[in-house]
Amino acid sequence: MDKTQAASLISNVREVSPLVHNITNTVVTNFTANGLLAAGASPVMAYAHEEVADMAKIAGALVLNIGTLTNEVVEAMLLAGKAANEMEIPVILDPVGAGATPYRTATARRILKEIDVQYLRGNAAEIANIAGKKWAIKGVDASEGPRNRDSLASKAAMMFGCTVVVTGEIDTISDGSTTIHLSNGHPILTKVTGTGCLLSSLLGAFAAVEPDSLLAAYGALAFYGVASELAAEQTGNRPGSFQIELLNQLSLVTPTQIEENIR
Repeated sequence: MDKTQAASLISNVREVSPLVHNITNTVVTNFTANGLLAAGASPVMAYAHEEVADMAKIAGALVLNIGTLTNEVVEAMLLAGKAANEMEIPVILDPVGAGATPYRTATARRILKEIDVQYLRGNAAEIANIAGKKWAIKGVDASEGPRNRDSLASKAAMMFGCTVVVTGEIDTISDGSTTIHLSNGHPILTKVTGTGCLLSSLLGAFAAVEPDSLLAAYGALAFYGVASELAAEQTGNRPGSFQIELLNQLSLVTPTQIEENIR
């Protein structure tokens, strides 16, 4: 995978400013919107059944995040997802907490069954539980479990017919035949609520400007990982300061900085 090409995708995002339609969880709405704005995209949070299909049809990407589920939200996601499929707009699913409760797991599987999802982004426990594999989960966070993320990502990609992004200390991207690893990022990301959710929405922004799903995912993870490293350098081990500085770095990081720091 070409590092230069991946690193340059943020320039496309900033130039196009794609509209990213988020049906996301209530915990992270503000942070997600600000993160997308900082990166150069245009966020919209629309949930009403009366408008989700219309909004999805004019968006560059649709992000479905099951962090705070209700039956009404699930139905809105299905309406929006089917409308996005009609217009061939990429759909990103973030199955927050799948495996923690049967309802979450069943909802993620239902979305994957009824909607053509192009990207599935979650931690190892979430992806494994959706795919019917045993992997411990605590709340919405991954616990200790098997370490073969390559096999998990590849099998899930083939099972669901999409590009799978398994995030963690080492991020794994797979479309079922090609697998990519990235080790950018910083541990303090786990101390701020919504950093994973924001990554999923940023993946939507990159998917809106790049049709190659592997390249879009590679570019989004590299951009976010390098920005988080730069933010951590500025703020140290202070989660509140880091959250604000991450927004700054999402706005400031350059393609050259990304390319030079991709691991």
